[in-house]
Amino acid sequence: MEIQPGVSGRAVLVVDEADTATSLHTGAVPVLATPRLVALCEEAACRAVEPALAGGTTTVASRVQFDHLAPIRVGSEVQADATLERVEGKRLTFTVSVTDASGLVGAGRVTRVMVDVAAFMAKAR
Repeated sequence: MEIQPGVSGRAVLVVDEADTATSLHTGAVPVLATPRLVALCEEAACRAVEPALAGGTTTVASRVQFDHLAPIRVGSEVQADATLERVEGKRLTFTVSVTDASGLVGAGRVTRVMVDVAAFMAKAR
């Protein structure tokens, strides 16, 4: 099956202490950490294309552009949505956004590349 622009994926997270900037050592406040938001967006992107990938194939991150717009407390729920905007050979570009009950938390773009798992792991250092 060929991957087409327009497919989308979603990932949901209830923020836990382990998801905070203090736990991830990226800040001194106990709110949802930016790296955790980015990981949630990547999870949504993976879910968007996973059903269409050939066996032995996966996607890996190659570029992330992201604006973190609002602090989120432990116990809050956030939802990441990823929509595939462009397919250029093996390169997949997604528009991503994260929202909570009050609105937009963050937004940006994630680029992932389709790879053969065995070949990719053979190159891993």
